[in-house]
Amino acid sequence: MNRKHFLSSFIAAVTVLPAFKTLANTVENESSSFKIPPYLKSGDTIGITSPAGYITLEQIQPSVLQMQSWGFTIKVGSTIGKRDFTYGGTDEERLADFQQMLDDPTIKAIMCARGGYGFVRIIDKLDFSSFKRNPKWIIGFSDITILHCHLTKNYGIASIHSKMCNSFPDDWSKAEPIQIETILSIKNALLGEQMGYTAPININNRQGKVDGILVGGNLSIIETLAGSGSDLDTRGKILFIEDTGEYLYSIDRMLWNLKRSGKLKNLKGLIIGGFKVKPDDVGEEFGKTIYDIVLEKVEEYNYPVAFDFPVGHQRNNFALKCGVNHVLIINETGSTLRSI
Repeated sequence: MNRKHFLSSFIAAVTVLPAFKTLANTVENESSSFKIPPYLKSGDTIGITSPAGYITLEQIQPSVLQMQSWGFTIKVGSTIGKRDFTYGGTDEERLADFQQMLDDPTIKAIMCARGGYGFVRIIDKLDFSSFKRNPKWIIGFSDITILHCHLTKNYGIASIHSKMCNSFPDDWSKAEPIQIETILSIKNALLGEQMGYTAPININNRQGKVDGILVGGNLSIIETLAGSGSDLDTRGKILFIEDTGEYLYSIDRMLWNLKRSGKLKNLKGLIIGGFKVKPDDVGEEFGKTIYDIVLEKVEEYNYPVAFDFPVGHQRNNFALKCGVNHVLIINETGSTLRSI
């Protein structure tokens, strides 16, 4: 997707569109309870921890240097460089490091170093009491979708779905423009700039214009949280989903789960990000595209749907603020999402 189709941020002077009421009053005012953590300023501290997969100190250095160049102070957590098989330390070590960052009043944002797998093993043991009183931005995606959903479900606190330390370019001067734009979108989100992105027209898009709280993340994570204490509440919200390395039949099954559990019923809008599909096994062809799969599940609903949005396990993975009001516009020229 060409970079000209994206806007990494909008200037504050952009006119904010009025709210569009499309659902019953029982769901359209739920956003009033969401808390927005304080935005960062020069000199503030960002903590880096690895609550899921293993990563080395050397591997996070490009992100450390870049965030320092933005004027932030960086505190590297004790899990960086630790390893317990695939994890960034044992469950106990990852729990302790993340808890320390939640409780440390000098840390204003927490950047998860990478995804992988492991956050679900510690999420129920974390104590969010201090975090509730003094919320801070938590940044990450993929496996970190667990935390975005948990904060939405239990505390109504906003967070940032974005690239992590392992996606920062080793040499900024040689990085591709799209890579630079996506990394800078993290900075813009932390500083409180109005965020806005566009995607080109897709013939499968369903047009419309709505506003609502943005929630979402990795489809497989959202699906596995069903019925748990981190189960994502999608009522009256704009939902975005993405995934990677899944067969088409697995995506179909997961979306049936979302439909049958009511997560697709009362949406304001649906955003489909990147889906890196695993090729069908020979003789086991599924026979449907990602577009077919999605549109089948939402056929009975009338909200707008945007495909090929710049979020997911791909280079054009821009920072999105979960728990923040957004306007979604889908028309004959493409689709636009911006924070309000």
